[in-house]
Amino acid sequence: MEPKDERLRTPRAAGMAGAVFAVLLATAIVLVRIAIPAGNAADAKIDPGERWAVRVALEILPFAGIFFLWFMGALRAQVGDAEDRFIATVFLGSGLVFVATMFGAGAAAGTVLNETQPSGFGRHFAYALMTTYALRMAAVFVFTTSTIGHRLGVFRRPIAVLGYLVGLVLLVFGSGLPWSELVFPAWALVVSVHILRVGPREPLPAGGSR
Repeated sequence: MEPKDERLRTPRAAGMAGAVFAVLLATAIVLVRIAIPAGNAADAKIDPGERWAVRVALEILPFAGIFFLWFMGALRAQVGDAEDRFIATVFLGSGLVFVATMFGAGAAAGTVLNETQPSGFGRHFAYALMTTYALRMAAVFVFTTSTIGHRLGVFRRPIAVLGYLVGLVLLVFGSGLPWSELVFPAWALVVSVHILRVGPREPLPAGGSR
């Protein structure tokens, strides 16, 4: 059995990972927006002088995904054994699908970027993966996380309400509204700071009461 003090330090360590994820993802988004400031990224032409920004963003994405997995672990550690199995399944599924689609979009975008004459299919495939699927899965992840956190008292009401608003923005707008995708890493940073601020706590028992 894992020592008590080690178990209680895990949420804080993984909460730091959530903050790192937020910074990395926000940096990648900003770099892409430098190269493609507005409009449909699938149809936009990247200036050769700005390709470096997209390349750096694609190099950052894998590390953002790795830290996101640690962030998920932090949230589950805060919930303990009291999580609702249905919502927890959606929570895990949406988080894992988000990472998978983000990686897929990054790989597709990298392939297109390295082509001398990029195909329209490749650009639209990468764009659809990121906006139609990854950001929508991020919205589901935010919704379920906010629901679990609010029900179990892990999140205060303002943080839960913020989560619902962020999820709505991601679900409705995706990246159709330039820079709106930054709300996801911003939310992750707020939640991570909250976890670090309240500190480690004993997991809730299966019945949801102490």
